[in-house]
Formats: sequence, structure tokens, C-alpha cells
Amino acid sequence: MTFFIGSAVWAHQGWVGNFFPKGTKQADYLREYAKRLTTVEGNTTFWATPSVETVLRWAQDTPAYFRFCPKLPRGISHAGQLMPHLGEAQRFIELMRNLGTRLGPLFLQLPPRYSPKLINDLQKFLAAWPREVKLAIEVRHLDWFGEPHHSALNDLLRAHDVARVLIDTRPIRNLPDAKIEGGKVQVLLEQAQERKPDVPLLPDRTASFAFVRYIGNPDVPANDSLLDEWADRMAGWLKEGATIFAFCHCPDETFSPQICRELHQRVAARAQVYPLPWDVVMQDDVSSYTQASMF
Repeated sequence: MTFFIGSAVWAHQGWVGNFFPKGTKQADYLREYAKRLTTVEGNTTFWATPSVETVLRWAQDTPAYFRFCPKLPRGISHAGQLMPHLGEAQRFIELMRNLGTRLGPLFLQLPPRYSPKLINDLQKFLAAWPREVKLAIEVRHLDWFGEPHHSALNDLLRAHDVARVLIDTRPIRNLPDAKIEGGKVQVLLEQAQERKPDVPLLPDRTASFAFVRYIGNPDVPANDSLLDEWADRMAGWLKEGATIFAFCHCPDETFSPQICRELHQRVAARAQVYPLPWDVVMQDDVSSYTQASMF
């Protein structure tokens, strides 16, 4: 499998009864999620480091095709320079190795204050990073998106086969035709506009894999043109031999799986990819219902 697609989380109560079967218990959320999507952006590890037992259970609860992309803890990424926290990063890597083959790229999200002035710190950190553990880095300081810093960062990441995280926040800012009825969803959209970085989309692939974060609009059909754009780009990367990890967020996570499915269908129409497990589950549900109705 070279095209992995998922959401930012695997646990969302609003999925019960639509994405998850009716009556799904919280303890079964990960198991049901992994029957439908193929990767998850591990935001939980940013806030709290799990135990070895928890990590092993994650691996046991997911099929062989599934990939976790855990986010490095904020005590590493958001505490100034990276090198003073190298030991913490190495311990986190060793903990996540317990996922075995289900370990995807680790995700380092740097805060807006981490500027190109710290590129030497980043260079030393990457030099010490184990090559066999894939890493994706998101930068948010605006100077990284202008020259000469944009090219310097890309060159550094390419030298270490590290992906530059591509975050697309256009869907929550530049879709004037999107229809949001107000209320809770409108509030969530406004909060996302404040929290998510307003940075240019410069879709350069710097590694043997791509790591994309698409912040979708809650009006799912309004995403169509941007999803087509991404599907064209991703199909091109797949034909070049790259692996893709695509994550569809939404201010209201209720809609994230649907956006994942829309993007997967578009990529599948342009390149050869494995069927989405969710579609197989839906076919099984239909077959079971049809058989039951015959008796």
C-alpha cells in the first residue's frame, strides 16, 4: 500500500451511528476506525506520552495495513530549540517502535516562533535522527515560506529524506460559496480559522513520501475543486513511486471521514490504489442485510 488516508483522531463521539456502527463503545473506537481508514495522525501523543502497554494495544487493535503517525510531544517541539531535547526524542522513538510495522512517519510540528534563525539547530537534530524512522516536519514561521529560507529548508529535508508537511487551510478561508448554517458548526469554523496557520501552500515533496494535512470545509461538496486539485497532484506523486500519507481534518470532525472518502475516490480514479477498507465494510453490511432479509 502506498496511499494511506485518515483523520487527525480515531475517537469522535459524533461518528457513532454513521461512520461507526450504532452503539459502538469508546473502547472499540480505534478498532472500528481502522476497519474503515488506513492511517491516523496521532495528536494524542502531543499532549501525553502513552505507556508501552497502551502502544502495544494500539498495534493489536489494528490490521496489518494500518499506520500510526504519532506527533512528537510538545515538550520536545514547543520548548525552544530541539537539540536540548534530543534524548527525549530518542526515548519517544523507542517507545513508538513498539508499534512495529504499523509505525508510519513521526510528525514534528514546530511552533510559529521556531524561525529560520534556528536552522542550525534543526540540521543537528536531523543529523542525529535515525534514518530508518521516517519523519515529517511542519513549520509555521512565515519566513520559512520565502526565499532563501524556503529552498534552504527543502534542501535540508531532502538530504535526510524528511517530508515537509503540506498543510492546506484554504478550505476554511477561501471558499466563498460554502454554505454554513451558523450555530455550532459556524463557531467551530471560526475557531479553526484562528488556530490553524495561515501559511502559503507550496506543495513541494522533499522525501520519498508525502505528508499532507487538508483542513476541509464542513460544507463537504464545497471542497470538490480543491480535492480534485489534490487528487491530480497525489496521482502524480504515486506514479513517481512516492508513498502518501493524507489526513483530512475538519472544524467539525463529524465530516472528516466523508472528506477522506471523497479524496480517496478521486485519487483512485487517477491512479492504482487499494480500495478503501470503509467501502469493503459497507459492502459487507449491505450483503448481511440482504441475506437477513431473505429469511
